[in-house]
Amino acid sequence: MNGRMKTREGDLIENKAGLIFDVKGLIHPPSTIIAFPRFIPDPHGTRRNKSTPYRKVYALSERFQFLEQRFPHYLVHDRFFDERLCEVPAEDVRHHYKPANRLRELRQDTGLDDVETCALEFCTFLRRHAKISWSKIGITGSILAKLHTPNSDIDDVVYGFENCKRAYSALKALLKEKNAFFRPYNREDLKTLFGFRSKDTMMDFEDFVRTESRKVLQGKFLQRDYFVRFVKDWSEVREKYGDVRYVNSGYSKLRATIVNDSESIFTPCVYKVGNVQILEGTKVTPIEEIVSFRGRFCEQARAGETVVAQGKAERVRDTKKNHEYFRILLGNKPSDYMVLA
Repeated sequence: MNGRMKTREGDLIENKAGLIFDVKGLIHPPSTIIAFPRFIPDPHGTRRNKSTPYRKVYALSERFQFLEQRFPHYLVHDRFFDERLCEVPAEDVRHHYKPANRLRELRQDTGLDDVETCALEFCTFLRRHAKISWSKIGITGSILAKLHTPNSDIDDVVYGFENCKRAYSALKALLKEKNAFFRPYNREDLKTLFGFRSKDTMMDFEDFVRTESRKVLQGKFLQRDYFVRFVKDWSEVREKYGDVRYVNSGYSKLRATIVNDSESIFTPCVYKVGNVQILEGTKVTPIEEIVSFRGRFCEQARAGETVVAQGKAERVRDTKKNHEYFRILLGNKPSDYMVLA
């Protein structure tokens, strides 16, 4: 692979050692890809891609621990993000997994297993109701890497601002209908989800239920869990690597009002905030937004609502717009959270 390969949120990449990473965000250095290990070759692994057994890693701490032991040269302090990140050299990539290509394979394959069949039905249903083209929807996660199990979730991705808005409206309508296909998570489902999420994201169970029970991007399709990731299209990403510099400014807990939630359904998600009150930690001003690169923080709050959030404080220096402000970044530590006040 050359140093100019274009990767984005939802893609997977495989290095020459067979390690499969999930790509994070939309902006990457010129010759490396910001991505974290997801599937690790392991002789005791329960997942197989052809003849290679793999195990899946979930927690960020476990991913960093693995990298420190096996690929320490991938861990770098990125000078523009001011963060320790896993950056995979493009020259190390031997395969680039693209969600839209995988969905095309499913549509053409006549020998799908039950999980693949369900995923294809989900995408067909969503595409038809949202009126979006096949090229703007795809399959990510374990199905993309052909490492799914009989109990795997459906991880879908939709591209483009307007396509995502239509898909969101379609999902919202489908969840409200009493049909045999879609249903929102009930309390028991959320108890299971909380058991998984709380391993690396601190939150009270009742706060979790209050927030997660109204989300549209997750639920059940034919009794199988799904999560839909909304990603901006290439033409909608105007920032280039190095245009903006993010400077670590400490750690803060705040109370704020959400003034704009138009990008809360996307990954990365953004919440514009006002009426900010620093409750604990580093006192910086002005804080203009709360952001996260993790899908679990999508749909966390709506415009007009008051939230309490805790995360990394960053100074944002936008050289193109000659604008400087602060933001709170969620998702790097288990102690990061955002709940309704």
